[in-house]
Amino acid sequence: MGRLLAQRQWFSPSKPVWWAGILLSLGVGALCYVAADRAVEYDGNARFMHQARNAQYHISSYIDSYTNVLRATASFFDASDNVTPADFHRFVSGLQLPSHYPALDGINYSPYLTDDARDAFERAARHSGDGTANGYPDFDIRPRERRPDYSVITMIEPIATFRDRVGLNIAARPAVAASLARARDTGEVSTSGQLIEMNSLGKGGGGMAIRLAVYRRGMPRATVEQRRANFIGSVGIGFSVPRLVQLAMEQMQVRDVRLRLYDGGSASAPVPRATLLFDSQPHGKDERTAQLYSVVLPLDFHGRQWQTRFSAPKRAWSSHFDLFLPWLALGTGFIGTLMFYLLFHTLSSSRLRAIKMAKEMTRELRDSQARLQQSHHKLRRLAAHADQIKEQERKRIAREIHDDLGQNLLVLRIEADLLATRTRHRHPRLHARAMGTLHQIDSTIKSVRHIINDLRPTVLDLGLNAAVEWQIAQFRTRSGMVCELIEHQQDIRVDDRCATAFFRILQESLSNIAQHARASVVRVELAEADNMLTMTITDNGVGLRANSRNKVGSFGLVGIEERIILLGGTCTIEGGANGGTVVSIAVPLGRELPAGTRATENSHRVRSFLTAIDKNQ
Repeated sequence: MGRLLAQRQWFSPSKPVWWAGILLSLGVGALCYVAADRAVEYDGNARFMHQARNAQYHISSYIDSYTNVLRATASFFDASDNVTPADFHRFVSGLQLPSHYPALDGINYSPYLTDDARDAFERAARHSGDGTANGYPDFDIRPRERRPDYSVITMIEPIATFRDRVGLNIAARPAVAASLARARDTGEVSTSGQLIEMNSLGKGGGGMAIRLAVYRRGMPRATVEQRRANFIGSVGIGFSVPRLVQLAMEQMQVRDVRLRLYDGGSASAPVPRATLLFDSQPHGKDERTAQLYSVVLPLDFHGRQWQTRFSAPKRAWSSHFDLFLPWLALGTGFIGTLMFYLLFHTLSSSRLRAIKMAKEMTRELRDSQARLQQSHHKLRRLAAHADQIKEQERKRIAREIHDDLGQNLLVLRIEADLLATRTRHRHPRLHARAMGTLHQIDSTIKSVRHIINDLRPTVLDLGLNAAVEWQIAQFRTRSGMVCELIEHQQDIRVDDRCATAFFRILQESLSNIAQHARASVVRVELAEADNMLTMTITDNGVGLRANSRNKVGSFGLVGIEERIILLGGTCTIEGGANGGTVVSIAVPLGRELPAGTRATENSHRVRSFLTAIDKNQ
């Protein structure tokens, strides 16, 4: 019986259930551990992918640079009808291969000859050497069996390294012969895709060769037949695949990366199984896939589909802090959840007192809210009255400026123009002063016109459509932005209060766009449908920031909302789907007014007025 009472007290809601809090904290800590571990792994994989793509880019860049050397060599032979070994030696020495192209082993030239010309070619070749120990030797064509045609290496640099290659018929190998035929028929760089032996390479490495056809100087080569008829030989380069890959991998920050390079054949003749060209760790251990980051990136090698397979252990891409972070997340999640659980129980124990306090606060809040709402209504009526008085005062001031100051300036301009006309020939200096005065009066008239338009644009008297078109025309002129107006009705007739509110909202919105949005295109849509007048202003700028409405000293957006609320309408200001800001306002209309003959006459008056404004501007 005593044990049962103890259990009831243990599970009593008034006491915290410690074991439930511990289990919950362990669960949250485990989730934090998994999330942090995956975040660390994702970050390491992102760094690995970035480095792998950089290495792929560097390999491609080196191949392009070596291809440019091949094209330059072909251009060298194309520039002269007779290139001697000494000329070829000076050309290759000027390229400074060891410093500028460290993976490039040699450059050679192989003339094309048929079996009919072989005997004469060999007689000349037996006396073609320069007589030096490390120079060009006398040679015969190797291998000795006769063939319909030959491509014999006659010049190769550096000659001291590749002296034994002089006289070698590279067309004896079927793959090389097919590559030569492609280079001859297409005029593009071609390769056999097979590794070659090179004297400068160490053990475990291989070289790759690419060739480019050389044609008779000045002869046409637009078609395959022309290229075959004018084909005289080819130039080729051989580079070390291990050194090429090593140069690219030196750019990687982590050295414990394994790169395997495979040849998948050409696009027209893919091989069933990719051939391994290079392995940066040929004796490396194959770790489990779960412990490695790996990616296969394609590489185009002059029509050959290469694959670069990068792999690296995950631990190499994580710092000590990254390895410690999941455990830190586990401890933080456990402790934080346990503290929150204790706080929850502490708060739940004082629930009744909190409910009582909440009721008292609710009653006081309702009273305060009623007083605040009443004060808010008074302030809104006061703001509406002040805004109406302000607009009337602006209208009165603008009319008085136009009637009094405008007329006086016009009379003064007429007098100054008469004075300038009469003094044009007799009094040059007085004429110049009169013209200066005339220009000053014109500037003053223009300033007065701007002041009148800022106070109360007279175009509002012609209707909302005319005011909107005028304001957009002014905005285009001042800002230089593209501003598009879409009107679904030619004439929208509303009272002066509503038209003024819509015009001021458009004016404030365009001003905000010009000052803050950094937009290039603005779209204004004005429509009347279902007894509702709507206007939408859209831009493609930087959008509306979260704290823009609460910015100290900024009342533009608040003013827009208040104007629409006073008219009984709705206003939404939000970000666009593709960036920018969308201001949408809608106001109910009392009744629909027919747009008859007066609407047509009003449209003509609008066009005339806008034309006059454009001329004055």
